Amino acid sequence: MSKRDYYEILGVSKDVSEKDLKKAYRRVAMKHHPDRNPDDKASEEKFKEASEAYEILSDSQKRAAYDQYGHAGVDGSAGGGFGGGGAGNFSDIFGDVFGDIFGGGGGGGRHRGPQPGSDLRYNLEIDLEEAVKGTTTKIRIPTLVACKPCDGSGAKKGSTPVSCTTCGGAGQVRMQQGFFSVQQTCPNCRGKGKMISDPCSSCYGQGRVEETKTLSVKVPPGVDTGDRIRLSGEGEASPDGGPSGDLYVQMNVRPHKIFERDGKHLYCEVPISIVDAALGGELEVPTLDGRVKLKIPSETQTGKLFRLRGKGVTPVRGGSTGDLLCRVSVETPVNLTKKQKELLKELQQTFEDGNGDQSPLKKSWFEGVKNFFDDMKI
Repeated sequence: MSKRDYYEILGVSKDVSEKDLKKAYRRVAMKHHPDRNPDDKASEEKFKEASEAYEILSDSQKRAAYDQYGHAGVDGSAGGGFGGGGAGNFSDIFGDVFGDIFGGGGGGGRHRGPQPGSDLRYNLEIDLEEAVKGTTTKIRIPTLVACKPCDGSGAKKGSTPVSCTTCGGAGQVRMQQGFFSVQQTCPNCRGKGKMISDPCSSCYGQGRVEETKTLSVKVPPGVDTGDRIRLSGEGEASPDGGPSGDLYVQMNVRPHKIFERDGKHLYCEVPISIVDAALGGELEVPTLDGRVKLKIPSETQTGKLFRLRGKGVTPVRGGSTGDLLCRVSVETPVNLTKKQKELLKELQQTFEDGNGDQSPLKKSWFEGVKNFFDDMKI
């Protein structure tokens, strides 16, 4: 029985690019993969056929020979169903094309170097004053550190780990599954490549022990909620002699009783009496640097913003210092005495005897209401 054309098997033309060739192989191989078609001999044959075609056409030299001489030019290259040396080639194809589909590692599952320790995160709550001016504080972190008696090796003092007898120190083992082979993490040493015959009595062969560390954290001026401070090497120790992870200190600024922060600016609400609002006056307002005088002009309305320049926050990443914005709120008096009520009624009468110039907003609003109802009658 003659072999089918390799381009026909993958459903591509002879001028197909390397990228499109891989896509075509991926599509055909996924459709007929044995894991998706168990006990289906026809799909298994089509999968083998597609894999053989891709092995030839993905190699520029083999593809050139196939284009010129057909199957006769590559009969010794296809590996006869991936037996013998062909299995190694297929392993490379499998790692390259199926690594992101079926979880295989790229590059055929080569043994990696020491695994770094895990990073840690710590949520640090600070006051607004500390965030604006900076501070230094101590934190306690539960973590995993290298075992001191065995120096992190996991082996009892005086002994050393030995190469894994299952994988020979590679950390990977080759598994033959029917007509193709794959590499997997060694189940005996779990990918480390080494075994501990005489474990340390302190860490029981783990190389790490639990410990609570006390660290000093320098919080720079200007930080805000969401900012992070990185402490290099203060995370968990590596499980196999690699570098330690990092510690990320996450900032969370507590709500303040007086000020609200918006970036580099601060806001505060300042209540004033109706007398100060009407006649004007001078008030003392707080800032993070102390008290300052705020002049209130006459006829000030609720919601008016007063800007105190340079009394805000200097951003942690640099730039100009923000401002403090004071929003005044005219307070209606409560718990009035009989005399106070009488005086207010007298004052109110003087307003009503006038032409409404003392209450321009009120006058404008009532005129708008009158016009609204007049328009409805038309």
